[in-house]
Amino acid sequence: MASEGTSTVPRMGSFKRALLGYRRTDVDAALARLDARSWALERDAEEALSHWRDATDAAIIAEEELSSLSAMVIEREREIRSLNERLREANERHDRSIASLESVSSKLEEIQAQARGQATRIRMKALHEAAEVSRRAQEFADAHAEESNGATPTDSNAEALFEGLVRVEIGPLEDFSQLVGLEDAIGTLGASEISVERFSEGRATLSMRLNEPVELLRELEERAPLEFRVRRTSDDNLILDVDEDSGPEQRAA
Repeated sequence: MASEGTSTVPRMGSFKRALLGYRRTDVDAALARLDARSWALERDAEEALSHWRDATDAAIIAEEELSSLSAMVIEREREIRSLNERLREANERHDRSIASLESVSSKLEEIQAQARGQATRIRMKALHEAAEVSRRAQEFADAHAEESNGATPTDSNAEALFEGLVRVEIGPLEDFSQLVGLEDAIGTLGASEISVERFSEGRATLSMRLNEPVELLRELEERAPLEFRVRRTSDDNLILDVDEDSGPEQRAA
């Protein structure tokens, strides 16, 4: 087999012949050159082999690192998918919670509206029942007074004069607008220091100061936006019951 590259060994024809063959010095020099070349080739081969082994080890390490990195990337992708799934589930739960809260809030508002309406109806019914009881009691008292005296309390006290500090209790009133109308009527009488001392269960107690004598009952009958009956009267105190038989037009007059 022919060797690759240019041979460094002299051809046999280049040796000078001696008496008994080739010259020994030439042969030894050629062998020495051959040995040196062989040693150089072996050294180069060993270095190449060492480089190849180093490269192989580096490739193995790089492959292991690549495998490790690939495994880490795969694990991170798995974690990201898991986190995305959890986030989606959390968003769905949040949306369901919001929808449930809105539904509960709507139902609570409906219940509150129904409760307010029911409470209003109960209060109005109680007010009307109390007014009816008061009216019947007043009718009984008036009938008893007529039988005893032959005249109504209004007839006997309509022209009574009131002066100084006077308190008027009146009721039942349906709302504050009636109370305000009564205050305005009292204010037109020249009264001062008008105040509401109490307003409970539809009955109000007003305090006023009359600086001069006033026919208070007659003036209230003419000016007040309510029709009433006198339950009791004294020098500084009036108790009046609103006549609920009068229509709204008469009360607003």
